[in-house]
Amino acid sequence: MKQLLFTFFSLFISFISWGQPTKNWHWKDYEKDSVHGISLQKAYQLLATYGIEPSPIIVAVIDGGIDTNQIDLKKILWTNTAEIPNNHLDDDHNGYIDDVKGWNFLGGTDGRNLDKADAEKTRIYHQFKNRYENKIVDTLTLNNIEKKQFAIWQEVSKEMEFSDQESVNLQYISMAMNALKKIGSTIKKDMGDSNFSANTLAPYQPIGRIALEAKAAFLRTVNVLGIDKEITFPEIIQDLEEYIESKERLANAKQTPLANLRADIIKDHYYNFSDKYYGNNDITGPNAKHGTHVAGLVASFPDSSWLVNKLYPPIKIMAIRAVPDGDEYDKDIALSINYAVDNGAKIINMSFGKSYSPEQIWVDSAIRYAAKNDVLIIHSAGNEFYNLDQKNVYPNPYSSTFNDSAKNILTIGASSDSLVGENILTDFSNYGAKVVDVLSPGNKIYSTLPGKNNHGFLSGTSMASPIVSNIAALIRSYFPLLTAIQVKEILIKSVWQPSDKNLSYPIAQREVSKKLEEINKAGGIVNAANAIELAKAMAAAPSPKSNKKKRTAP
Repeated sequence: MKQLLFTFFSLFISFISWGQPTKNWHWKDYEKDSVHGISLQKAYQLLATYGIEPSPIIVAVIDGGIDTNQIDLKKILWTNTAEIPNNHLDDDHNGYIDDVKGWNFLGGTDGRNLDKADAEKTRIYHQFKNRYENKIVDTLTLNNIEKKQFAIWQEVSKEMEFSDQESVNLQYISMAMNALKKIGSTIKKDMGDSNFSANTLAPYQPIGRIALEAKAAFLRTVNVLGIDKEITFPEIIQDLEEYIESKERLANAKQTPLANLRADIIKDHYYNFSDKYYGNNDITGPNAKHGTHVAGLVASFPDSSWLVNKLYPPIKIMAIRAVPDGDEYDKDIALSINYAVDNGAKIINMSFGKSYSPEQIWVDSAIRYAAKNDVLIIHSAGNEFYNLDQKNVYPNPYSSTFNDSAKNILTIGASSDSLVGENILTDFSNYGAKVVDVLSPGNKIYSTLPGKNNHGFLSGTSMASPIVSNIAALIRSYFPLLTAIQVKEILIKSVWQPSDKNLSYPIAQREVSKKLEEINKAGGIVNAANAIELAKAMAAAPSPKSNKKKRTAP
């Protein structure tokens, strides 16, 4: 799910606009720059000395849509050469008509798109509401499946209660937004510019008492809400409106769920997994902000000052739209993974997640199908500050159905740096020494945005994951004989770690400190240069088969 972060509500990710000093901070090298980046330029400098030709690599991005007109991304989008564009035929006989650039599992054959969806817990609650609400349930009469359903229904019923404190917070934010709209209107008239921010407003000298009071009120409100001072007035209002809408939807979800737009638009038989040839080829969809930003991080185009553009691997991004504004559907995710595998992707980036997965077996099966086909899946850990060693989020490597953990998944938490935050740990990233594999920069990350040549900053584990996907693509392009499992091992073993592993780092806005090994399995932050060095060594090492002694004839 896409989320917004105000310091006042630390679980939400901000759509922010920072200045040039922080642009691409996540590429920097700690030894050279004293910034906890991934040493990407250093990685390219190493590759320049190796004399290796990169091989083509396809990375699938399963997300909410990618703007196909974004000038940077347009040139590297994957093309299905077996499909003839716009002839309304399934030329490659894969069941998806005109899937030239990928596929949209949230679309209808009439061209419409599913944009918003309920949280999975809301869907579960209303699915079983008539069966269990205000009923005396004798669990002894239930079979194992029904017992599990009833236990989950009871759990989500409690979670869906909108507390008095949440109502007060929502009312407070609504009042603040209405006040900001009025204040902003006054300032806009005085300045003659609607795209002002707290930073650009601060030195401005208004004309007249009313405008002067509006300026002071705006700066005071932004400060109280903890809104970043670089965000423009229109962006603040948009973010607040989206936040309020999502909270109002949650407040009313127990009584009034969203209309069943899936049945109206997509028209598939959802609980029949064999009914899988639905959707359309609109891979952009109605809101491609999140997916476009993620795709740009998967691409990670080198800065022209590096003089290493000739070393950039031939990455192609396969766009698969399956994540609405709300919780994704298990069926769409499973089919998206299968589609990516069947069409040649060797890496799949999945920057989404949820707390419940009623059809988990479909996704589990797809993940293991990817493993059999040597496909690495890189998944964001989530932004709720959960300890994933104690609480499940989905997709999940572990499957109760298969009673094993998939070995081809990397779970990515988000790191930061004092350049853009208070320290190297974020206060939103989920963590877990057993479940989260590595950390990757995820705070105030610069990338592509919808529009011909738009770029900007977003934060979250959604940004941390595609940064790792880019490093994985770099490895698999330059060392194509390495398997998905080997690439995962390389990324974990090559992390940057502090010289003192017992050093604890404070977590912003929380009264705790943690060692990196308490945050993630690797105990560090992913590092492209270290990974390239280890990949080269592993690729050069003799395979186990070649170490066996040859049998000689008697």
